[in-house]
Amino acid sequence: MFAGFADADGRFFKALAKRNEREWFLAHKDEFEVGWNAPMKALLGELREAIDAAYVRCELDEPKVFRIFRDVRFSKDKSPYKKHIGGYIPLTRGGKKATDLPMAVYFHVGAGETFAAAGHYMMGKESLERFRAAIADDKRGKELVKILATLAKKGFVAQAHERSKRVPKGFPADHPRAELLTYKGLTVGFPPVPKAMLASPKLVKWLAAGCEASAPLVDWIAVATA
Repeated sequence: MFAGFADADGRFFKALAKRNEREWFLAHKDEFEVGWNAPMKALLGELREAIDAAYVRCELDEPKVFRIFRDVRFSKDKSPYKKHIGGYIPLTRGGKKATDLPMAVYFHVGAGETFAAAGHYMMGKESLERFRAAIADDKRGKELVKILATLAKKGFVAQAHERSKRVPKGFPADHPRAELLTYKGLTVGFPPVPKAMLASPKLVKWLAAGCEASAPLVDWIAVATA
């Protein structure tokens, strides 16, 4: 059961940011494992059970927690560790695992940055083509706009990691959903996470409410890109 992270201030990650080196991390590894890594696994496991009923047309895969080790091969920054911990609950398609699918939730907590989001961060070529075709479709496109408007009223923010500079070829430049057609992915950021909840089991219920609210969007994306 999730009882909360080590503290609400991310003190471990703030200290790691100052001493991002192997010797320091190894000396404080237990602090990370007990206070952050294990709680993240417990949080996502409990959250998956809590939100399962919200997904009627999709299935939820097992939660994943990212490793704290950075891939420094192609980075000028050679610091070995991330200054945060992140994990997510992916969807499955037909009971089979797939990487090009939306997420029911991604949760991120660390030094100075905590947030939750849901949706499809980066779409593959075929999924993006289907996504744009669904947006252009009058019925399905209007349905998406309605879903996003409802979420906006609840404090969710629609966003894309990358956008085309102009409306893609094959679609009119003055299309009523021209802006959405430029998106190369679509996620919604949850309202700000109450800081005090990080060290409380109440975080599960708070995130579950956000997941249930954003489930229609995740479902729409999953069906549109299938």
